Formats: sequence, structure tokens, C-alpha cells
Amino acid sequence: MVPASGRRAAGSSLPPVSTLAARLGYADDTKLVILSCDDLGSCHAANVGVYEAIRHGVATCTSLMVPAPWARHAAALYEPTDDVGVHLTLNAEHEHYRWGPLTPRERVPSLVDESGCFYRFERMAEFLAQVRLDELEAEFRAQIETVLAAGLAPTHLDWHALRIAMKPALFDVMFTLARAYGLALRVRERPLIARVQRQGLPVNDYDFLDSYLLGTADKSARFAHLLRDLPPGLSEWAVHPGLDDGELRAIEPGGAALRQADLDFLLSAAARTIIAHEGITLLNYQPLQEIWRSQ
Repeated sequence: MVPASGRRAAGSSLPPVSTLAARLGYADDTKLVILSCDDLGSCHAANVGVYEAIRHGVATCTSLMVPAPWARHAAALYEPTDDVGVHLTLNAEHEHYRWGPLTPRERVPSLVDESGCFYRFERMAEFLAQVRLDELEAEFRAQIETVLAAGLAPTHLDWHALRIAMKPALFDVMFTLARAYGLALRVRERPLIARVQRQGLPVNDYDFLDSYLLGTADKSARFAHLLRDLPPGLSEWAVHPGLDDGELRAIEPGGAALRQADLDFLLSAAARTIIAHEGITLLNYQPLQEIWRSQ
């Protein structure tokens, strides 16, 4: 992580802690950002891109899609210095590249479509209207337990392409599991952020940025602009690095170039220069997890 000039010296006299930045030992006006790589385990191209971005670029953490076909490969490449969370997964969005639950399908019938795989994104409303929360929780627990059994030390939970606002009870399940397993939790949308903050738990101060919604055109310039405009407090960007190769173009024809553009910026000298010039502090989820565990 990049040290912040605003970091307070150990043993100094501290004012009352009023912001997350202050709780983490930084000046109240410090610009903090988590650059989190989604979709680790989804395919080989994503695994290579994600690990490049967090080990050689400015990305700070990632999260693993445990049911996806390349999750075992991603877990085999894991190193203890990597900050990895669990990318809770309940859909399989690609037409010809699918996956399903870790839990036996007969125990979680509301999670799968006619093919026995997770629902596609286009059927999200249909899926959420009929999903059973007990089955959903069982599958989420199976994904977390699989990560732990593989010898990884997850720091947080986030999710893959779910629309939580369409079924707020999803958040309650994830929050309960975060507390049960001693993990931090990604939170989005102002009401949920405020709700978690009222409980004294650290989360991002703003809705997170989804790089997938930025498109590809002039993406490096857009990232640069967003970094220069980063507000004080904790922001989170969900980025999607990957290799624009034959595998990813076959799986996701419209997304391969987008993922390569994310990777290119995260590895760029320009990104490092802007972060340093703007006094931005890069964080992963470990310091947040420490507070979640202690509360």
C-alpha cells in the first residue's frame, strides 16, 4: 500500500475519532481508495490479468468466484500476501459458458434454471422473485467454506452481478455471513452504507465505481480524471482486469477489450504518477476486516 503523508505517527496525541480515515490512522481529509479486482476464477484470462494487476500494478485486492470453472487455478496461484475475498456468485451470465452451485442441486432448486446452472443475468428479476433465502445462504456458506478449505485467508465478501436493490433481504444474508466469518463486506447504495456505518463498522463512504459501466473508449483518460477528482474519505472501484485473448473473446466478445483496458491502466506508470501526485492512499480490505472482527 502507498503510505499517506497524512498518516499520524504512532503515540501522537489523537483527537476524537470521527471518520473512517481517522479510525485507520489517517488525517480526516485523506483520499483513500480500494482498487478491487472482480471475477478472479472466471477464466484463465481473468486470473492472469487479476494477479498481474495486484502484484505488479496499483490494484489492491481481488475476490474469487468460487463456483466458476477456473477457481481452482486461481486458488493454486494464491500467495499469502494477496488480499482475496469471496465474490459471492449466484448467476452465470454467459450464453455458452456456464456454472452452477457448489451445493447439490436437489438441495437448492431455487438457485438453478432448467439447465441446472445458475440463472443468466437477463433473468435476474425472475430469479430473485422465486429464490429461497435459506437455499441462497446455504450456497453462500458453501462458497466461503470452500475458500477456507483451500487454504486461502479471505478478508471480505462482495458479490457477482447481483442487483441487491431488487431484493434487499440479500444484503441481510451477506451481512450476517460477514459477521459470522469475521469478514469485511462491500456495501453499495447510500441507505445501506449509512445503516452499516451506524453500527460502527467500516465501509466505503461512497457508492463504489463499477469499471464495467465505463465502456472502453478513452478509458485510461476517464480513470485518470476520476482519480484526480477522488473525494476525501474511502472510495472503492470494482475493476475487471483480463487479457484480450482468444479465450476471453470467445467467452465474452463484448468485454474482452474492456477488461484489457482496465489491466492496461492498472499497470501503467500514469496511474502511479497520478496516485502519488494527488496524495491518494491505496488500501485493501485487511484494515477494514480487523475492525469488523473487533466490533
